[in-house]
Amino acid sequence: MDRRSFLTRASVGGAAAAATGLLAAPAIAQEAPQVTWRLASSFPKSLDTIYGGAEEMAQRLSEATDGRFNIQVFAAGEIVPGLDAINATTDGTVECCHSVGYYNWGKDPAFACGADLPFTFSARSKAAYNYQGGGIDTYNNFLQKYDLVSFPGGNTGAQMGGWYRREVNTLADMQGLKLRIAGLAGRVVEKLGVVPQQIAGGDIYPSLERGTIDAAEWVGPYDDEKLGFHKVAPYYYYPGFWEGGPTVSFFINKGQWDSLPDNYKSLFRTCAQAVDQNMLAKYDKLNPTALKSLVAQGAQLRSFSEEILVAAFQAANEIYAEISAQNEDFKTQYEAQLAFRDDWYLYQQTTEYTFDTFMMLQQRAGGLAVPG
Repeated sequence: MDRRSFLTRASVGGAAAAATGLLAAPAIAQEAPQVTWRLASSFPKSLDTIYGGAEEMAQRLSEATDGRFNIQVFAAGEIVPGLDAINATTDGTVECCHSVGYYNWGKDPAFACGADLPFTFSARSKAAYNYQGGGIDTYNNFLQKYDLVSFPGGNTGAQMGGWYRREVNTLADMQGLKLRIAGLAGRVVEKLGVVPQQIAGGDIYPSLERGTIDAAEWVGPYDDEKLGFHKVAPYYYYPGFWEGGPTVSFFINKGQWDSLPDNYKSLFRTCAQAVDQNMLAKYDKLNPTALKSLVAQGAQLRSFSEEILVAAFQAANEIYAEISAQNEDFKTQYEAQLAFRDDWYLYQQTTEYTFDTFMMLQQRAGGLAVPG
């Protein structure tokens, strides 16, 4: 075969191979079916940080799959009320939701364990428990009975204790107080004489304004300023001991989850973890500025008294013992958290706590002031 003939044949063969490559679908495309899900959020669109977690999730999945895995996000009330989002996922009304497990605590107290239990974790320790301490798997073992799969999809960090129309300095001040508070935390404060009210986020302001409730907790400065609570309840208490590190979660109908190819499942978990971390970072960036703004508008910061905090801590432990005696799913999750929590706070006394306390003392002494 002469050189000219070889080059001609090689060129034709190469062109044919290239054409065949263009006509054949790439392996990744063959493994990437078109999937469209509907997601019911438990939050209104006005809360761009917590509601925005679902939008960010949808965007990340779409980008990672070239638009083949699409999630349509619906705000609270557009398909189902915000507090019904998890149930709508179980029954197949929607394929998934973005919600907080303790909204379903009345259906089963064990739902609350995947969100937050009073006096358990900070956001950082909750992440360590979830991703390295078996927390995600333990929660999903429980959720199987409700045809659900769940992954963390956001964290607000330690929350504020809420807005009050009058001061609450002692346990006596808590008697008969009508407080909007979600989940199992309502049972805790009920032992202190509070009358808990579970109200969706969008309904809190009018309830406070009309005096239907005396106080309300939501998230923290950034979201609270958007909802305008400071206009109708001037006293802003901290800390929200019932939510030291609350996990916002993606709940997926198990049948829909099982139908996904493995690469989509992997992408979903990866994107959810990114959203989980990013939401916390957003709140950590936005809350300090928002708190200064609220104080400038007249909000009066107050800390819960030690009397109230100690009583609440004791009440929480009593309730956990009561529920554990009746609900094995709750007991399994709670005891796993206790073991992790004990080591965490022991270690933190040597590192984060000491460092943060020192820096706060320097700030009070003026040592952190920006020069100029």
